This record gives sequence, C-alpha cells and structure tokens, in this order.
Amino acid sequence: MQKTKLKNTQQFVNIKAVFAFFFILSFIFTSCDKNEDIQEIPSYITITDVTLNATTIQGSNTHNITDVWLYVNDQNRGTYPLPAHIPILEKDSATIKIFAGIMDNGISATRLPYSFYKMYEENIFLVPDSSVNISPVFKYKTGATIEVENFEGVGTDIDTTLKSQIDFQIKTEGANHFAEAILENDNKTFEVATKDFINLPQVASPVYMELEYKSSHQFTIGAYVNYPFAVSQHPLVNVTAKEEWNKIYINMTSTVSSAINNSSIKFYINMNRADTTEQSWIKFDNLKIIY
Repeated sequence: MQKTKLKNTQQFVNIKAVFAFFFILSFIFTSCDKNEDIQEIPSYITITDVTLNATTIQGSNTHNITDVWLYVNDQNRGTYPLPAHIPILEKDSATIKIFAGIMDNGISATRLPYSFYKMYEENIFLVPDSSVNISPVFKYKTGATIEVENFEGVGTDIDTTLKSQIDFQIKTEGANHFAEAILENDNKTFEVATKDFINLPQVASPVYMELEYKSSHQFTIGAYVNYPFAVSQHPLVNVTAKEEWNKIYINMTSTVSSAINNSSIKFYINMNRADTTEQSWIKFDNLKIIY
C-alpha cells in the first residue's frame, strides 16, 4: 500500500509541472503578442517646396529639383519626390541633411542628387505625431565653374553652325530675353553651338549643361569633340517637345571624360524636321555649362 501511494503522489507532481510549463509558455507568447502590437509613433518632416539661391554671375534662380535625398543624424532615410510628407522614427533634437535630386537627362528613371548644388543642413526638433515644415534653400557649390548664356547682354557666346539653315532671334517676354528659332517653308535644320571649351575636367569629374526651353518639335543635345585632325560628333539626349517652359539637366560627364587628348569641346542644340508642312519652333534660355 505504501508503494501505491508514492506512485500516485509522483503522478500528481508531474501533472502540476506540466500545467506550470504550459502556463508559463502561454504567458510568454501572450507577452510577445502584446509587444508586437506596440508601434512607435513617428514624427514627420514636410517639404512643400524648395528654392535655389544663385548669385548674379551664376545666372538665374530657376531649377527643376524633383526629389529630396534625406539624412537624419547622418542616417540615410531615403529619397522622396516633392512635395514630401516624410515619417521619421526619431524624436527630440535632430540634424537633417538634404540633397537636391534631379532627373538626369530629363529621364524619370535616372534620379540622382545633383552634383553642383550644396547640401542643405538644419537642426530641428521632432515631436511624435507632429510635423516640422522645412523649406530648403539650395546654392551652387563654391568651387563650380558656371558659364552662362542668358541673352541679357550685348552679343552671345553661342552661334549657329554650318549645318543650320536659319539663325535664331533674341526675343523679349516681360523683362526676360530668350532665343527663338523657327523652321518654316523648306528649312529643315536648326543648330546652334557653344564656344569651344578647352581643358574641361575629365576622370569622371562631373560636367553638365543646364537648359530652359520650350518647343513644338523634338530636338537633340550633344557635343562636338575637336581633335588635332578630326571632329567627332556625339548626340547625347533627344529632348521631347514641351509647350511650357521646362528645365533639363544634361549629363556630359561620360562624353567629356572619354574624349582623351581632345583639343576642345563644344556643345550643341540641333532641331531637325522631316515634315515641312507645318512650322517647328524652339525657344531656349539660361543655358549653363557647369564643371
């Protein structure tokens, strides 16, 4: 009888241990579920618009900044199209750094921070579930060389090439001057080129053309590379027609860097039409070569 009682007691203890084990396990999983339901409340940064502050010798303040590349406390928080309302899992004091993003060559799939705009930096205070409004002001980098043609002075630094069948005219719209060319009748080709640039930086050092334009017909932007005994033409970007003023950033870096032992390089705009039944026109302004 003594042995039977001991056996029953042992079974009771084992059952208690099993129940205790499952109770603890259930508590752990319940606690995990509760922790998973707890979500950190973000703070927000709102960027509605940005501006460019250029000096007189740097040309116009116009820009086509489409995105911002955001860093918070030196941590990359992503790229956002403008206007942007950005959730940030940070609070209290924070240092933000913003890089101006463009569409390289006017292509939406090639977005990158523009090489010639300075980073914008600001110290802010973040509050969960609240938004801080920021209006970044960008400037050109101090070391950038900017050659500007805005048609505001006497004479121009660009001219038609031998291929062009027509010349451009300087027009006025309000207080602004710009160039205009119209292909009509049997004329099919308009082409204008910059002055010759000597010793442009190479080894992948950035070189860009900025251009404001509107046009009724597609046109091409490219480069003529001059060598001691030859000239090499490099069409770079076909620009689609736009009825309203638009700004485009053309990346010349690869073309310039690959032009080893060149004597000089100049950049051109070419509009060529096959259909002569309707006139084709282009207006352009604030052409900048930056390196």
